[in-house]
Amino acid sequence: MRKYLYPILLLSFMAAVAALVFFRKPEPVPALKPRHGDLALGGEWVNTQQAVGGLLARLRDKPDDTKAQLLLAQAYMQEGRVTGDHPYYDMAAVKLLDEILRREPENFEALCCKASLSLTQHHFTEGLALAEQAVQLNPNNAFVYGLLCDANVELGRYPEAVRMADKMNTVRPDLRAYARVSYLREIHGDVPGAIEAMDMATKAGVGGLEQTEWSRITLGHLYETTGDLTRAEQQYQTALAARPGYAYALAGLGRVAKARHDYPAAIAHFLKARATVKDYAFADELTDLYRLNHEPAKANAMAREAIKMLATDAKEADDNEQMGHYADRELAYAYLKTNEPDKALEHAKAEYERRPDNIDVQETLAWVHYKRGEYAAARKLITQARRTNSQNPTLLCRAGLIATKSGHAAEGQALIRQALTINPHLSLELAEEGKQLLAAR
Repeated sequence: MRKYLYPILLLSFMAAVAALVFFRKPEPVPALKPRHGDLALGGEWVNTQQAVGGLLARLRDKPDDTKAQLLLAQAYMQEGRVTGDHPYYDMAAVKLLDEILRREPENFEALCCKASLSLTQHHFTEGLALAEQAVQLNPNNAFVYGLLCDANVELGRYPEAVRMADKMNTVRPDLRAYARVSYLREIHGDVPGAIEAMDMATKAGVGGLEQTEWSRITLGHLYETTGDLTRAEQQYQTALAARPGYAYALAGLGRVAKARHDYPAAIAHFLKARATVKDYAFADELTDLYRLNHEPAKANAMAREAIKMLATDAKEADDNEQMGHYADRELAYAYLKTNEPDKALEHAKAEYERRPDNIDVQETLAWVHYKRGEYAAARKLITQARRTNSQNPTLLCRAGLIATKSGHAAEGQALIRQALTINPHLSLELAEEGKQLLAAR
């Protein structure tokens, strides 16, 4: 009898498992969260609700509808951009994409979407690997070359990023392709060329759409970088007229007001932006503005809030290898503002270990070393950060300060003067430190 017992038990177990699989309830599909304030106004929100509602209905009837899952994932990715609620919508999207890829490992669109999400979450190596897998399936798609461009930029592989941007523009020159060209020109010191390409991007887009107005905000920021506050303000006002309540246009107007030393107006703009979209950068900007406006208690509270937002994202990234936003570079700067240089160094090093060739990461670690009085280490890193000939005035001024403190006074003074010539409205703290060093020589 015993020799028949184990086969019977095994068959019973397999039947039980099959029953569980067959009769299991599908995982609930994440829902669309309500919008609030200005984001809930206008036809875009109505259209989003209708589209998502239709997709959710399709998935209730047919939980394995791959096309509906993909469209819903894309809708949630866009909703994350619009609302700033990336923790919720990015995870909702990746849940849908993982389900598609479990059944269809070579689904090109799902691979591209997941690569895009990985880049959004600062998982750049993973994003690059997914995009490389996708391009093998479809080498004639422009979007995948944009992903490859972005991933290579973030990993500091600039020649390859240029090559991917060229391919993207060959396949399909459009808003997204022009925007990549603009960013790469800026990285390599061609700011007029960057402005030209980003202007082309805005003109290639449909006014009022989030992607178009994001490009317009980026164009405004390029004007800011060159000290042209009038043109920058025009771009932000245009974006705000096309997309009322757009948080990043409000933030742009806040930066313009800050550059003009109108701190109460700048604070008001950032508070309104912050009430609409979740973005730690607004809290970070308010930290500086409250200090400039002689409100230290509010500045300290805002600095702590920025760190709390970033630390939550960082913990999610540490707990989840696939998703969760790496925020170590941002945390390094945030801890400098709370006068915690040891923590700043810890996070700057963590980011540097992930992507040691990226010029922004090199600049961050150099600046942390500078603030700690470690000038030799700072000079070595800032030299690497300048290898693309970037004309970013903040980078140039920091390089000048580091050179001066490292015993290279003439070089340092020249860099500081260059930075202040490019942008006379440079960050007040940075500009004042630079001017003091110039005056002392």
